[in-house]
Order: sequence, then C-alpha cells, then structure tokens
Amino acid sequence: MGRFRGISIDVRPLRESRPFRLLWIGQTISGTGNAITVVVVPYQLFELTHSTLMLGLLGLCSLAPLLVAPLVGGAIADAVDRRMLILLSDLSLFVLAALFAVNAALPHPQVWALFALVTLATIFTGLGWPARRASIPRLVAPNQIAAASTLQGLSGNFSRVAGPALGGLLIAAIGVPAAFLVDAASFGVSIATVLMLPVLKPPAGAERASLSSIVEGFRFVRSQKAVLGIFLLDANAMVFGMPRALFPAFALLRFGGDAAILGLLYAAPYAGALVATFCSGWINRIRRMGVGVAVSASAWGAAIIAFGFSRSLWPALFCLALAGAADMVSAVLRTVMVVDVTPDSMRGRVAGIELMQVTGAPALGDLEAGGVASATSLRFSVVFGGVACIAGSLLITLALPALLRYDALHARRERIARDTAAGAVFGLPAGGEPR
Repeated sequence: MGRFRGISIDVRPLRESRPFRLLWIGQTISGTGNAITVVVVPYQLFELTHSTLMLGLLGLCSLAPLLVAPLVGGAIADAVDRRMLILLSDLSLFVLAALFAVNAALPHPQVWALFALVTLATIFTGLGWPARRASIPRLVAPNQIAAASTLQGLSGNFSRVAGPALGGLLIAAIGVPAAFLVDAASFGVSIATVLMLPVLKPPAGAERASLSSIVEGFRFVRSQKAVLGIFLLDANAMVFGMPRALFPAFALLRFGGDAAILGLLYAAPYAGALVATFCSGWINRIRRMGVGVAVSASAWGAAIIAFGFSRSLWPALFCLALAGAADMVSAVLRTVMVVDVTPDSMRGRVAGIELMQVTGAPALGDLEAGGVASATSLRFSVVFGGVACIAGSLLITLALPALLRYDALHARRERIARDTAAGAVFGLPAGGEPR
C-alpha cells in the first residue's frame, strides 16, 4: 500500500486550496468543451472541402496569433490583476463558441468564417493562458508545485479524452451547431468559477506591459539554458512528430469514415496521458529533469513512427496512447522546471513564451504534416515526422549540456527561498501582505 501511495497522484492542492480547486474545476469543464470544438471544426472543414491541405492551412491561420498573443498576454499578466485577465479571456471565448454555432447553422456554412473564428479564439486563448499558468504558484503551497502541475495535466488530459470522444458522438447525435453550443455552455461555467477567485494583483514594483518587457522575457529564457533546451525539445517534437492535422483523413480514408472514429483518434494520446497521470507520483523524485524531457520526447517520436505503420484502428490507438503517456511525463517535468527557475515577477512573460512554443509548434506541425502528406502519402508524412523528432531530440541534448546537468532538488530549494523572500507564496500576494 505504501508503494502505491508513492506512485499515485498527489491531490493535496485540490484538498487544501479552494482557489486552486475553483480554477481547476472551471478549467476542466471549459477545456472539455473546447476540445469538442477542436474536433468539430476540422471535421466540418474536411466535410466542406475534402482537402488535407486545407486542414494544414487551418493550423497555419493560428500561427501568427500564437506568435504574438501569448507574448502580449504574458506581459500583461505580469502587470495587472491576473484574475481579471483570465475572466476577460473566458468571456471572449464564450462569445466565439456561440458564433461558431451560428455559422454552422447557416444553410451554407462559410469556410472563411471557420478560419476567422479559429484565429480569434487563438488570440484570446493566448492572451489569457499566461495569467492562468502564472497564477498557480500563488494558489498552492510552495512544496506542491509539482502536484499542482500534475493536476493541471490531469485536467487537460481528461478534457482532451472526454472532449474529442464526446465531440464525435455529438456530431452524430445532435449535429455540428449544437456541438458548438455545448462548448459555449462550458465557458459559462468557467466564468462563474473565475468570478469566485481572489484578486491576484501583480507583484510589487511590477513593470508595465511593453515591448521592452517582452524582450526582457526572451532574454531571461535565453539566459536559462536548461529552460531554453526543454522549449526546443518540445517544439521539435510537435513540429515534426505531431500528425494531428491528418486525423480526419485517417478516420475517413483508412479506418472507415466514421465521426466517432475521428473522436477516438484525437482522444487516444490524451487517454494514454490520463492513465499515466494516475501513476505520476514518481515524477517529482526525478532530479535530472532535463534528461527526462529528452527521453520523453524521443519516446513520443518512436510511438508516432509505430502509429504510421499501423494498419488497423486499435493498434493505431494504442500507439497514440503511448505517445500521450510520454508527453505527459515531459509536460510535468517542463512545468516544474519553468516554475522553479522563474521569479514570480517574470512568470507571466515566460508562460507566454512557453504558450507560443507549445501551441505554435503544433500549428507548424499541422502545416508540415498536411503538406508532406499531400506531396507523398499519409504514412510517409507520419513516419518521417517521428524519425525527425528522435534525431532532433538527440541533437538538441548534445548542443545544450545544461539539460544534462540540471538538478531539480537544487533548483526547487532556490525557488522556495526566492518566493518566500518576495512574499509570492500560498496565502500571500506578491507584496507580502496577508490576503
């Protein structure tokens, strides 16, 4: 029984912090609704155009917002009440989900509207997400960052398992417009939970949001070679080893053409991550976290190669689940490393840079996968991407020795001492005055 407790997920942040619990519940529900839309939009687009290239271009239309909005949102998150920024983001996404439904209900849904709404949704997600991410260390006890990060991963993985599976079922049962309305309702719940959060004022002496403050964030990341390395490792894996844009084509052309199968393909990586999350207690004991990220990224690439060679649905789903489990380990390690290295006054900007990488790289990956598949074949595109992922992980690790030297225990002690001195710890705002 003791061994099981050592590997099982740590839920103390949910038990001990009401603000974190509220944020987590709202995020889980709205994330599930958003994951429904992530399935419904490409399904509707492929149904209207029958083009894999258009699926790749759908990712490209998000690229510019993903390169700008998170950076602006991160700078704002370090200068204003982070709770208010989260609230404005959720309100905007609620309106956009309703507009998706309106377009889908038209006799002839407009393809341009899908591209425009995806672009706007990307902008508002990018503006709000850094504030959400940067708030976590202020909502949980100093020794519970890894546990909170794992629970955030649990929320995201559950959403991405339930959302795509539910999205495929909703398309078949109630149609595309109603599926978008479910997403809108989920953001209504998230808005209610955010309204109950405490005020999250900026750190004392916070710098105003500006171009120079954004540049300062990049300088900080560049100076932290281990953090720079994990960002590059994840970007490489997502650009070359992410076949997400091809899932509609796999579902319709290789595995039977059923919307429910499409939902399973989207859900499988997150199902694997979800299962791995429940056995994640051991992750916090890893000291060489940079090495752990490199190994996890390579394992993702190997699983994607196996997916590319799969000829039937269930082996393909199993390979995607293995890839998701590897990505879960990588995501928790990356989050802990970023929080431990970054001071509270800079966490919004670093979170913005992280979001630019985490979401921008898959957008490039969508374009790469769709373009290569159009020029060659579905299988070649997926296998080539997996091989490039493994090769890139090896090269990045060799080029940045700081990844090999990173010591999580030392970094964690420094972070707790730094945040305690600044007052940016659980129960205290950045200035050190009791809430």
